[in-house]
Amino acid sequence: MALDPGARVDSDSPAYQFFDKEIWEDFTFSERFPGFRELQKYFQHVENKWDLRKDIEYHKNVIYAFWDSDSRRWRVGCSDGTETKCRWLFANVGFAAKEYIPYLKGSADFRGEMYHTAHWPHHEVSLREKRIAVIGTGASGIQVIQEAGNVCKHLTVYQRTPNFCLPMQQRTLDAREEQKKKDDGIYEATFKACEKTDAGVPYQNNGRKTFNDTSEQREALWNSLIQDGGFKFWVAGYADMNLDQKANDAAYDFWRRMVLKRIKDPEKARLLAPEVPPHPFGAKRPSLEQNYFEVVSQENVDILDLNEFPIEEINATGIHTAAGQVDVDLIVLATGFDGLTGGFMDIDLRGVDGRTLKQHWSDGVKTSTGVAVPGFPNMFFLFGPQAPSTFSNGPSCIQFQGRWFEKLFKRMLAEGIETMEATEEAANDWVEKIRERWEATLLPRGKISRLFSCDFWWTGANIPGKKVQPLSWAGGLPSYMQMLDETLGNNYQGWIVGREVSKHGRVSER
Repeated sequence: MALDPGARVDSDSPAYQFFDKEIWEDFTFSERFPGFRELQKYFQHVENKWDLRKDIEYHKNVIYAFWDSDSRRWRVGCSDGTETKCRWLFANVGFAAKEYIPYLKGSADFRGEMYHTAHWPHHEVSLREKRIAVIGTGASGIQVIQEAGNVCKHLTVYQRTPNFCLPMQQRTLDAREEQKKKDDGIYEATFKACEKTDAGVPYQNNGRKTFNDTSEQREALWNSLIQDGGFKFWVAGYADMNLDQKANDAAYDFWRRMVLKRIKDPEKARLLAPEVPPHPFGAKRPSLEQNYFEVVSQENVDILDLNEFPIEEINATGIHTAAGQVDVDLIVLATGFDGLTGGFMDIDLRGVDGRTLKQHWSDGVKTSTGVAVPGFPNMFFLFGPQAPSTFSNGPSCIQFQGRWFEKLFKRMLAEGIETMEATEEAANDWVEKIRERWEATLLPRGKISRLFSCDFWWTGANIPGKKVQPLSWAGGLPSYMQMLDETLGNNYQGWIVGREVSKHGRVSER
């Protein structure tokens, strides 16, 4: 769990939680967008309610998982020398399990503090009266900048691509009002709504095209979405914003006009809200902000464009670029993650015939509907690569996939099926579906000038040497779940089914 200053979720309460009444009926978040400390309390509540502690081994570092074809079991080994055998292996490593730290010449020479936001210390790190550098302006960078700017002596922000942040519109939740919502069925209605929307949140685009409305109607809608806060401007506006460039340009123009009112300095305005955007609005996930543009407008905050002034080296006292030396006490690396697949690569995963997952994915990631990999029987994952992971509310996606796995395992047990393995044909078909859906949107238009690049972690383009490809299904949760259900039809077409051992021998069938 992220512990960096300001860390919090970007999905509204109550959608960001388990939909099980046993869990939510006696736990109420205190904020619309809960912070990490309250999330820790929430997961302790979940652990106690479901009595999970007896089934979890904490502080275990899994270093390998080998498929044993003879026993049809997985052997899972940990760094402490222990090994466990299991029938089903869920490699739920998370889509942000491996931080990305770019090569920074001389970083070992720095005498101050340096932390990646994904590995923030558990002890308190004081920001007060310090000279701070933040490298990166993704979600965690925005959070740290907001927290640091008002208390530090000086803050230097090293920005590669501007973040088209949206107002969070954070607010405290009244416990009595939330209880009334629970009693009146509003929570349950919210959870049901999440099942019907592309992003797994209780709102959807309005189904209209941008230019079918008058300019006055567009302005009124966009203003209301901004006032509502969260991702509504991105997700609940016009249906063609992510499909049509002119519609997207109109949305960006509104966003830019709104933001420019909050930025005093013309040079900072140029960097934070450029006239020509580096990518379509929403082609990189916007972060939510509370006072970001006010903080970066302060006199004690500077912004350096890494496209113009790349970091040449880090030395004992700070950071050097062509713009000069900046001496700092603390360097914050908000440089993101090796998204969706990085966590898998840190484990020695070996399937049929001992081939590693790294070998299977050497020419690109290939899964069957984002839940399984050919050559790895009975290995599955939730909220991973080639699922709707990056385009959906995490709890929604995880729970919907979880329901599907419940159906799968019940059928396997009832029908005497011992193993399930995705076929190469099914995986190839899924990769092609993902590509076709991706190219039907504005997502591929990530680089539109020589000065700007849109190196999505969504595609792996932010990691040197990693194959660039769409790593998430961009067609929405309902269509995804329908296709996932269809994989269990037609006599398990798309799966290699291994029947249980009987006195007549083992039977395998496709």
